[in-house]
Amino acid sequence: MSDISFLLLTFFLLTSSINTDMGIPRRLPPPLQADMVPPEVRQRNIFIVKINSQNRLFFDGQIGDLKALKARAKEFLSNPQNASNLPEKKVQEIPLLGTMEVSQGVISLQNDRGTSYDMYIQVQNELMAAVNEMRQDLSRVKFQREYEDLSNEQRSAIDKAIPAAISEAEPTKIGGNK
Repeated sequence: MSDISFLLLTFFLLTSSINTDMGIPRRLPPPLQADMVPPEVRQRNIFIVKINSQNRLFFDGQIGDLKALKARAKEFLSNPQNASNLPEKKVQEIPLLGTMEVSQGVISLQNDRGTSYDMYIQVQNELMAAVNEMRQDLSRVKFQREYEDLSNEQRSAIDKAIPAAISEAEPTKIGGNK
């Protein structure tokens, strides 16, 4: 009887699937040393995205639409016309790509304590989709291949040229609850 129980238990453990939670992949910056002062970020280099407790989205200081967020984030990060109200670019030498202008832009995501998890994830997805599309476009131009098909070295070069600079502030009470 115990053999049959053991076999049944083994069968169910091997054939059943166990759900695993998936998270948002993020690499945290290393902690600042005690004597280090954090670098100052100029106001033109910050794109502030806020979500209030009613799941209203604000960017550019106005109520925004989730569908427009990706396009606006791409415009901000790429700054194609070098506009003075969009982020500065720094010229860097990147292996495999050569000399590139790299955006100094940072997307600051701020949410209210009452923001729903679903809305938070949707905003995260749109912001990462903007970065991923820009990486995909650069990959096609520089390597004539999809980003997913690149070698680790090539991906690393693309990631340096288009960093995913998304800063998350601690949840607070955000205005605009009209």
